[in-house]
Amino acid sequence: MIGHTVGYIRESCFDQNPSRQLEGLTLDRVFIDKASGKDTRHPELENLKQFIRDGDTVVIHNMDRLAYNLDDLRQIVRSLTGKGIKIQFVKENLTFSGEDSPLANLLLSVMGAFAELERSLIRERQLEGIALAKQRGAYLGRIRSLSDADISEMRRRVTAGEQKAQVARDFSISRKTLYKYLRKEQ
Repeated sequence: MIGHTVGYIRESCFDQNPSRQLEGLTLDRVFIDKASGKDTRHPELENLKQFIRDGDTVVIHNMDRLAYNLDDLRQIVRSLTGKGIKIQFVKENLTFSGEDSPLANLLLSVMGAFAELERSLIRERQLEGIALAKQRGAYLGRIRSLSDADISEMRRRVTAGEQKAQVARDFSISRKTLYKYLRKEQ
């Protein structure tokens, strides 16, 4: 029996065009995550892991779509290939099957290290840009989503004993954000 050819796409806030990643490839099914690549906890990646079986092939545009971290990349590839699943990275033109040569494992490590380095450099440049913008007075941070009246009402309700989780839901913010507003002085 010939296995399925399954695509995995992860789009981040910087890459909002999922169709270009596996464009022109014939796939039996595609799993798409819309999340950062800084960790491996993505719902569609988990669904893909549950769906695939021995003999299937997972096709991914490039290594950094699977993981930015070398350790995570190697762990995911080993986990899947250990179950008889092939992993194909289109951009790098590499396929891993679990029966890989030492050279293939070296290429996985080197290419994965480059993806990790790229992510670190992007983050470093982003922080430098933010620092320069702050010096110019052009970067003021995220725009507050609640008005002063909303914050006052939120504090009043919490002081009156309403559950914080409900108050946060009513204002469409997380509990973490609610606590941040409650900690700030009036």
